Amino acid sequence: MTIGILCSRVRVEEKLLFEAFEALGAPATRLDEREIAARVGDFHPDVDILLERSVSTSAGLVALQLFEAAGIPTINNYATSSLCADKIRTSLALAQAGVAQPVTEVAFSPEAALEAIERIGYPVVMKPATGSWGRLLARINDRDAAEAILEHKEVLGGVGHHIFYIQEYIRKPGRDIRAFVIGTEVICAIYRHSPHWITNTARGGQAANCPVTDELADICARAALAVSGGQGGVLAVDLLEAPGRGLLVCEVNHTMEFRNSIAPTGVDIPRRIAEYVLEHVGVRA
Repeated sequence: MTIGILCSRVRVEEKLLFEAFEALGAPATRLDEREIAARVGDFHPDVDILLERSVSTSAGLVALQLFEAAGIPTINNYATSSLCADKIRTSLALAQAGVAQPVTEVAFSPEAALEAIERIGYPVVMKPATGSWGRLLARINDRDAAEAILEHKEVLGGVGHHIFYIQEYIRKPGRDIRAFVIGTEVICAIYRHSPHWITNTARGGQAANCPVTDELADICARAALAVSGGQGGVLAVDLLEAPGRGLLVCEVNHTMEFRNSIAPTGVDIPRRIAEYVLEHVGVRA
């Protein structure tokens, strides 16, 4: 049985995953996508399952297609990963499944985007449709700021910035929630506290344990099913606490970081991921 972990960089998370597989008696093999040259139609990777952990979203998605075409099961699979990598597709999937989320609009020109912003009402949050670590997010407080940001995106941004993804700003209580889902089970969750409106731990947010309530478990399970075609996966669901409305799903992440969440929750997240991978190839940990 050969477990492959796709990663060009071995971060703390990947180191912990290799250790978890070793502890379970199923050492994993590192596959660096930078060293892969795959002949289309004649690619035969020497692994029984692939856990995708690339820091490059685009490289990870292409690699998933190559491995799946070769008959190798992948976690997360391409369908789930490609959907989670695109915030517009994620929002559409959540809406179709009836999962609560912030009011969201998509526009195709600065003029239409400005109309959408004013329909939602200031402040709003504008995000790139693809991206991570809280980069290139903008809270827009008034029309002057909206006009300036829209002009900058149109003139300076690449083609991906010419589609405008706009959400209402949720006045959260100085924190948001990240829940870790294995299959459809929420194994643990953290509050991410920050005086800044962007609470990502990569941007200085501080993690603390968040109790897994019935409400949290239910909405996260439904979000995981919505983005995975009913299969679930290894996912992180980001949620906002909206006054008077309860929990809203903000994003779903398919290659989440978890180093800062193990200690506050007391949950061995890499071991739970490794066990899930092994179950998919018929090995009980």
